[in-house]
Amino acid sequence: MNKGFSFKRYFPILVWAPNYTNSKFFDDTIAALIVAIMLIPQALAYALLAGLPAETGLYASMVGLTVYALFGASNTLSVAPVAVISLMTATALAKLSLATPEETLAAALFLTFLSGLFLLLLGLLRLGFMANLLSQPVISAFVTASALIIGLSQMQHIFGVSANGQNFLGLLGSLFGQLGSINFVTFYIGAGSIGFIIFSKLVIKNMFLKIGVDAHIATTLSRSGPLLVALITGLLAYIFRLDQQGVQLLGEVPRGLPDFGLPGFSIDLLNSLIGSALLISIIGFVESISVAQTLAARRRERVDLNQELVGLGASNLATSFGGGFPVSGGFSRSVVNFEAGAATPAAGLFTAILIAVVALFFTPALFWLPRVSLAAIIIVAVYGLIDFSVLKKAWVYSKADFTAVLITLVLTLLIGVEVGIGSGVLASVLIHLYKTSQPHVAVIGRVTGTEHFRSVDRHTVETFENQLSIRIDESLYFANTRYLEELILNLISDKPKLEHVILMCTAVNKIDMSALETLEKINETLRELGVKLHLSEVKDPIIGKLAKTNFFKELTGNNYLSQNQAVEDLR
Repeated sequence: MNKGFSFKRYFPILVWAPNYTNSKFFDDTIAALIVAIMLIPQALAYALLAGLPAETGLYASMVGLTVYALFGASNTLSVAPVAVISLMTATALAKLSLATPEETLAAALFLTFLSGLFLLLLGLLRLGFMANLLSQPVISAFVTASALIIGLSQMQHIFGVSANGQNFLGLLGSLFGQLGSINFVTFYIGAGSIGFIIFSKLVIKNMFLKIGVDAHIATTLSRSGPLLVALITGLLAYIFRLDQQGVQLLGEVPRGLPDFGLPGFSIDLLNSLIGSALLISIIGFVESISVAQTLAARRRERVDLNQELVGLGASNLATSFGGGFPVSGGFSRSVVNFEAGAATPAAGLFTAILIAVVALFFTPALFWLPRVSLAAIIIVAVYGLIDFSVLKKAWVYSKADFTAVLITLVLTLLIGVEVGIGSGVLASVLIHLYKTSQPHVAVIGRVTGTEHFRSVDRHTVETFENQLSIRIDESLYFANTRYLEELILNLISDKPKLEHVILMCTAVNKIDMSALETLEKINETLRELGVKLHLSEVKDPIIGKLAKTNFFKELTGNNYLSQNQAVEDLR
């Protein structure tokens, strides 16, 4: 056994289960009931969005929630199918030449397996910090564009027509071509369903609270809009035989629990799905961890990024064995779980049990559920994901970030989700390299009467003819050292009385090998010009690394503890 191995680290249930109380059981049960009411119709809808049989949404929810309760790091994250990941699943499967529903399901299971494997490996290798490498504005732009595509893709069910397309323009053109074939019975059901769900979310809770209904009951009723829509429209379809009026029904949903087994493997599938699986795992993790950390902060808890990777990876691996498709932490569902009072991950386990009861005993009733009702549930759910304010914020704050956001948004809408998020990630990396390759460097002087140093361009400061003080506001590495070298040589070219160059390194956290070689080259060049190179306020870890080299031995000047000390010593 490795010295650093800890069962409690990888199995958080061993931490919270021994302290489980009746009070926590009650809170988790109430939360599970509310989330199950919300999740069951969502799970069916997201399965159809992914291009898979409706029951796979139930299976994915059951297995994902159960396994996450064992391995998950968050007390309130609800791990099950989500809209964006379902769309990405559909996009990945659409690229393949799949002849039968069985082949499509097999490919979805293998995609889920790969996603889970990526997540689990990242967690075991302690690479959770990678979540910080993906720009949040880019993620927001991608989610917004994906939500628009999802919403538009569901309009075919609202209108009762058939449309296809993998991007916004394709779907829009296909829908316009079908407007003459609208089924108005379907349309009225869809519009009424959307209106009722919105009404239940915005009005019902406050209405019941005003008449003295218990807060938990009022919350449950307000969150039950999707379930009530499913029940009411299903009942109407059965009584009035709406299928004979052109309303598409969900059809038969097999009763029972999933059959567990290993996903099928083939080299062709691996080559075709590995890129999609990587993107799905990254987006799923970033979305999950942002939700988990936000909710944990509200309770002054913390979430282990690496264990979150393990939890999500294990959930997806198990889901691939249990007949589901990729799962992740859903924002709205997790917020509902949090607000309903979930105390531990057991709330997710109880939700899974409730879904299993539905799968065992109530699936025959799902036959009469109109597909337009599920489309309405999806449309309302993804509406909250649309946020164009990120464009304005990025434009005002950083034109470079705005460029990445715009690229992600436009390419996702015009080409598709995989190209969009891939381009967004690439744009983020390139913009980061561009920014750090031209670090902010300021010529500084001393504020009169103080020991503070500020930019000569922004403040009235005192400088000395024999000195050039430069503050470096970035770590030095291979991409930006040439810029620094050229800048220093340009600055000293018009200073004939210059004797000393002082590099103030307060903001320098790292110096890599390329930067070290550049500093040595700058030192040598200045030596030939009769100018000494000095450093000030270098951090101890960097001094420790530089001390292992010959840099300080070859340095023509000194390494000063403070910038003011350097200036006073060299006047």
